[in-house]
Amino acid sequence: MSTLFTPLTLRGLVIPNRAWMSPMCMYSADAQGPDTGAPTDFHLAHLADRAAGGLGMVMVEATGVCPDGRISPWDLGLWNDRQQDAFARITAAIRAHGSVPAIQLAHAGRKASVDKPWLGNRPVTPADGGWTTVGPGDEPFHDHPAPTALTVDEIQQLVRDFRASAKRALAAGFQIVEVHGAHGYLLNSFLSPATNHRTDAYGGSVEDRMRFPLEVVDAVREVWPEHLPVFFRTSATDWLSENQDDAGEGWTGEDTVRLAKELQARGVDLLDVSTGGLVHDAAIPAAPGYQVPFAEQVRQETGMPTAAVGLILEPAQAEEILSSGRSDAVFLGRQLLREPYWAHRAAEELGKDSSWPEQYGYAVRRSKQQD
Repeated sequence: MSTLFTPLTLRGLVIPNRAWMSPMCMYSADAQGPDTGAPTDFHLAHLADRAAGGLGMVMVEATGVCPDGRISPWDLGLWNDRQQDAFARITAAIRAHGSVPAIQLAHAGRKASVDKPWLGNRPVTPADGGWTTVGPGDEPFHDHPAPTALTVDEIQQLVRDFRASAKRALAAGFQIVEVHGAHGYLLNSFLSPATNHRTDAYGGSVEDRMRFPLEVVDAVREVWPEHLPVFFRTSATDWLSENQDDAGEGWTGEDTVRLAKELQARGVDLLDVSTGGLVHDAAIPAAPGYQVPFAEQVRQETGMPTAAVGLILEPAQAEEILSSGRSDAVFLGRQLLREPYWAHRAAEELGKDSSWPEQYGYAVRRSKQQD
């Protein structure tokens, strides 16, 4: 029996298989006007098509909990009724194809207010529709403008913003909410000693650096139903301590295990384990499955369910990761942009009946009979 196509139950939610779509920004929302941050017809077609592709769960891209929490002016947001209503038709479409709708709530912090990647990913100034970014301090990311250091009152407002967006996500029909604490964005920049040099209650010791992310998790879990799961995405390492040529102090796999234990105690059900993104020139040994050992470490040392992500390309590779107990699920990203129906191919290669939509399944079966 294929582990990849075995259901996974988290709290009261049964996810039909363990091949999931990772959140990937599309930079395709309106940047101004009444529909700012709201998903469009493009998002509906894009996300529904991946659900039709046989995935057990489809996670919407990083969605800003407030306007300046978006990565770019063209990112999704969830802070008003218009956005919430637009998301509702997307969750309905995902569920209609038998998949679980999920959303990643985020604040981009000092990496925010940038152009679309295919236009250079350059910082967008307030004069051009961007905004002044925020962070744990005033240290900029790479060549970006310096952020403004958040005050304690502003941190507490952002905790409330995450809480409010989680309530809206539930009202829009999402069944899983994920807190984005990775890739150098706001919560990750508070966790890492490489970027958090505060001397108040939100900086210094690892306990104080974890304070803001854990307060966000508490606020989200407070409004998220007991029978539905909460995820947290982490960068398990900044890739500083692994690099002997870099003397910088960073976040490590051992720190991630410690964070996982705190998240478990606060009702987080699965750790979505990625890496990097905090330091622009960190030496990252990217190769198929290169991040899997970090998911495995958390799973082995805490017992917390994990999902592995990063250059997971082939069905046999995904199956081995799961069947060997290295993680409980796999997230696929850009591979699903290249191959939206990857899960159907995986089912066939692993000897499992694929669940094509009726409108496609007939033609698929006929074509096989004619081969």
